[in-house]
Amino acid sequence: MRASARAFTLAALLFVAGCVQRTPPVAVPPVKQVITTALQAGVALAEPQPLDETAATRALTAFRASCPVLATRVDGSGLTQASDWAGLCAEAASVAEGSAAAFFHDRFEWVRVGDGAAFATGYYEPEIAASRTRKPGFDTPIYGLPADLIRCTRVDGTEGRGRLDAAELCVPYFTRGEIEGGALANRGLEIGWAADPVALFFVEIQGSGQLRLADGSVMRIGYAGQNGQPYVAIGKLLRERGILPPGGANMQAIRDWIAAHPDEGKALMRENASYIFFRELTGAGPLGALNVPVTPNASVAADPAFIPLGAPVFLAMDRAEASGLWVAQDSGGAIKGVNRVDTFWGAGPDAEWIAGGMAAKGSASILLPKGMVARASARP
Repeated sequence: MRASARAFTLAALLFVAGCVQRTPPVAVPPVKQVITTALQAGVALAEPQPLDETAATRALTAFRASCPVLATRVDGSGLTQASDWAGLCAEAASVAEGSAAAFFHDRFEWVRVGDGAAFATGYYEPEIAASRTRKPGFDTPIYGLPADLIRCTRVDGTEGRGRLDAAELCVPYFTRGEIEGGALANRGLEIGWAADPVALFFVEIQGSGQLRLADGSVMRIGYAGQNGQPYVAIGKLLRERGILPPGGANMQAIRDWIAAHPDEGKALMRENASYIFFRELTGAGPLGALNVPVTPNASVAADPAFIPLGAPVFLAMDRAEASGLWVAQDSGGAIKGVNRVDTFWGAGPDAEWIAGGMAAKGSASILLPKGMVARASARP
């Protein structure tokens, strides 16, 4: 969410290596490369499972929303082509009420990638106090995307996000510490001002959020870009340094530690040099990697190298909340690997509680147009 922005347990989000920072739709690796990766994992038919009608109806709504993109995008997994989805999308538009479960059960090819073993975490859309303009108590800028953040080729020949210095050389973009120190001040980039810099930090991790304004209205923000600096999970640092115990580095514990140690907490957050820029969302949201709104309890972030974005995914997990039918509509910087998914739970205290404790193991099946396994198996 992009959705960029989306995960693991929120604790894992914060302390597992490579934890998620929601990212936007990202450039898909060359198709040849990801096809090889997917085929190396292995693809086989799986047995369709019984589906709950209520969950299937939610998934149908999400699938329909994805169909216009499915019909045009390149599938980074290499398992499908845009034209493969046309028939299913046409059928989805006319599925009768009460028939969503039968549609997904009967009209798709259920596929296992690798051994099917899955790991699911959770993300949500946090809400923080903020103002559109700077005023007492609202002093932390929420920045929009800077025009000088570009993709460029560095002196060492590598390409990535950066900026051009005075000599027109490509250099890394400003770090979190530099940005918080004023590197972007007085450039008119502020789209809002947060009351709590720590709360804003956690919005960055999720990649989107809601700003509760003084008049009670809500301004929704979503991922606009990232500074190109590496993401460092601060919970992992606290665990490695023995400050928080294994299994005890959950989101609330991290927040409590930062609140009790504000100077050390500020320094700790700056060790994560990655910084997220936002844009105001005026429609439904937050937006996922397909640039369509993600749906609570129906959308997951996945690795597009293994799960086609837009495809339904059935999870059979050791957590009942995560089990059932979902649709892959998002991606994440740390959501990488076979059958790795991040479940989206929406906004509010319940969503935060479920997402913050979600770390489920089980199995995954991907629902694809029929004939995909045979075609993948026939590839040299």
